[in-house]
Amino acid sequence: MSLADTAARFGAGRLAHRVACGLIFAFLVAPILVIVPLSFNAEPYFTFTEGMLRLDPEAYSLRWYRQVLDDGAWARGLANSLFIGVAATVLATALGTLAALGLASRAMPARRLVMGLLISPMVTPLIISAAGMFFFYSTLGFSQTHLGLVLAHAALGTPFVVITVTATLTAFDANLTRAAASLGAGPVTTFRRVQLPLIAPGVVSGALFAFATSFDEVVVVLFMAGENQRTIPRQMWAGIREQISPAMLAVATFLIVFAVLLLCAVEWLRRRAGRPAGA
Repeated sequence: MSLADTAARFGAGRLAHRVACGLIFAFLVAPILVIVPLSFNAEPYFTFTEGMLRLDPEAYSLRWYRQVLDDGAWARGLANSLFIGVAATVLATALGTLAALGLASRAMPARRLVMGLLISPMVTPLIISAAGMFFFYSTLGFSQTHLGLVLAHAALGTPFVVITVTATLTAFDANLTRAAASLGAGPVTTFRRVQLPLIAPGVVSGALFAFATSFDEVVVVLFMAGENQRTIPRQMWAGIREQISPAMLAVATFLIVFAVLLLCAVEWLRRRAGRPAGA
């Protein structure tokens, strides 16, 4: 086989791979992107009107976005989502980072068993976790409180921090901690001055995933939240059951934009973590 034939086959394989990736991407994303133009529908329908299909400017409107901004229930839901998400992220990041540091130590016994237990919330059906958390926190008196939701969401977000920080620690040079200890630095100083700056991209990536998990979670909120703890996903769920309004599509568009920005931030951190120091 000549070099030209090999290059032609390689080019055809690359083209086929790109086409397959494009089709898979369209299959996954297209149903989500349909929400965006529907959120600008001037009519209270969940379908494309004839005017929208004709690209008539009169068929498009920002009325549903204005309704979301003027509705106090959506504002309270956003405030609850941000408060619970940030608090749960801080707690999950602290616990997940400490757990990852312990798992990175070869002296830790039963590391695989502990790792399996820590990531079990990711593989356990969410309805089971929500029911268990409801009965557990109800016994402690934390049901229908912000504290209970923060603790529950922190439990769901911690596995993401553990995985990302553990993956970052695999490339960490343990000789740096030994050198710090030989210079008289204690464990806390070594972590703060040596380890944390180097694994910071992994920690921040895990924190972003934990925040996204808390911000989008609805099942646990359905079990544990009261009227004063309604989050954005809980408010959308109530809107579907009680009053179907295209305002939910406007909120969904906000969440899509938020998810895209979050993924861009994670990708930027991943590339930054892959660069050599000083690059």
